[in-house]
Amino acid sequence: MPFELIFPWHGVWDSLPAARAAAITFDLLTMVALFFVGRRLRPGREGRLLGVVLAYAWAAFPYAVYTTQSAANDALVSLCVTAALAAFALPWLRGAFIGLGAAAKFAPLALAPLFATGRESLGTRNVRQAIVFVVALAVVLLATFVPLAPPGGVHELYDRTVGYQASGSSPFSIWGLAPGLHPLRPVVEAAAALLALGVAVVPRRRSLVQVAALGAAVLVAIQLPAKHWFYIYAVWFAPLMFAALFGEHTRLFGRMQRR
Repeated sequence: MPFELIFPWHGVWDSLPAARAAAITFDLLTMVALFFVGRRLRPGREGRLLGVVLAYAWAAFPYAVYTTQSAANDALVSLCVTAALAAFALPWLRGAFIGLGAAAKFAPLALAPLFATGRESLGTRNVRQAIVFVVALAVVLLATFVPLAPPGGVHELYDRTVGYQASGSSPFSIWGLAPGLHPLRPVVEAAAALLALGVAVVPRRRSLVQVAALGAAVLVAIQLPAKHWFYIYAVWFAPLMFAALFGEHTRLFGRMQRR
């Protein structure tokens, strides 16, 4: 809506300046958020170098370019997920960012168990931060959904979103291309749900790099049983994947410091 106010639509179906401006903004802000993730993962100069590497990885990622060219809002999910990782030390803030991402696409909700429990599996010591996370997420979802709720309420909202996608068919997935595999789809759905819930318990302690890796795995898993899959969905998990991959390497940064 802010972009539409700045760049109003003039009735030309193939010219959507607000959507393009929003896509570019989400793309650039994701790079900024990745830079802060790098600083969060490592202290000092190494953190700044890692942040630059992560931002560059996003800028060079072809699917991020496709998303921007499509003027799609999927980079908003990337931005919110990345910002939640950068703000991981603050349960209320990471809950708010996951809620904002879920307001755009429901997929980030799958990260709620992992991000709610934080750096340790659910126990008495982190129940409080899990409650803070859930409250922040719920407040953001209510604030974004209630003002825009359709006349039919929750039932119509479900029919126009999850219900519509669940009942339709699409050739843009393995399930649409190979109908014979449909009996396996509930198994894949159950496995994805178990993974999303299981990471709240296992491992008992995890580094921020491990959180990124587990989060990327969860987002990949929930895309596998989707009836409709589009290549720009890859940007949902890409920032977490970059943080997990580059965050594990230490030798490169040691060599750069010596030089």
